[in-house]
Amino acid sequence: MLTNLSDLDLRLIRVFLAVADAGGLSLAQTMLNVNQSTISTQLSTLEARLGFRLCDRGRAGFRLTPKGERFAQAARRMLDVVNDFCEEARNIEKKLSGSLRIGLIGHTAPAQNAKLGVAISNFRKRDEAVRFHIFNRSPNEIEEQMLAGELDLGIGYFWHQLPELEYVPLYVEKQIAYCGQGHSLYGTSDKISTVDVANYEWIGRSYPVPEFESRFGQQNYGARADNMEAVAVLIMSGRYCGFLPSHFAEPYEKLGLLQALNTDELAYRVTIHTCAHKASRRGDIIEAFMSDLRAVMALP
Repeated sequence: MLTNLSDLDLRLIRVFLAVADAGGLSLAQTMLNVNQSTISTQLSTLEARLGFRLCDRGRAGFRLTPKGERFAQAARRMLDVVNDFCEEARNIEKKLSGSLRIGLIGHTAPAQNAKLGVAISNFRKRDEAVRFHIFNRSPNEIEEQMLAGELDLGIGYFWHQLPELEYVPLYVEKQIAYCGQGHSLYGTSDKISTVDVANYEWIGRSYPVPEFESRFGQQNYGARADNMEAVAVLIMSGRYCGFLPSHFAEPYEKLGLLQALNTDELAYRVTIHTCAHKASRRGDIIEAFMSDLRAVMALP
């Protein structure tokens, strides 16, 4: 059983993860520049150290055991910490050193993403040696990973507003109702009222949207989706009406695939926030980056 971690163990763990990523020993040998028999011996040595089998390998093919899958997840987390430690140690003289893990929702406005890029650029002008990790996540995943300590900062639409986290509004996004080619409303007036569309089938969201519900209440939902691409696909079927961010729908409109129904009446606005732990739990890196982000966004 593994009770302490040596340099040899770290090397063996990296071999195991390379094999897991490659999906077998034969594919991993090119990546590792080591022959299969040596890789097999290294895996056996690691299994002996651990006291359990990590993977089945042989004529029946390669697959991780249940314990192997759990060990791979734990090993990746451990190596991330080791790599961050090594990076921080190399840059110990820097005022800010370490990593910053940011979770973003998808399909945000290009202009707002550009501002995020400027904030990163400004941050990099500091006396720092910080490694950025940026992940595309759903709002639920961002909040869950924030609470689990797997993310440092989130940017997205958050309807929960969890008490453990602090939310700062960044900008407002406009959502507009659209229909697609083949829909009976396509090609008609773009000033269709809420009453006019009440009996048509709509696409609902798989998560609450309080801003929508307070304005339109319950619609006649014929489908549901959890992301903008799925909503767009359903609208383009010509069978449903649905709401999309105006910047996301714009290229589809230019191709004639979507048509806005009423940009004034059939529209609502949502606020995109940052979320982070309360100030007492935030480190210098997060505080510095949030300061740069607020400056770019012209926030107080």
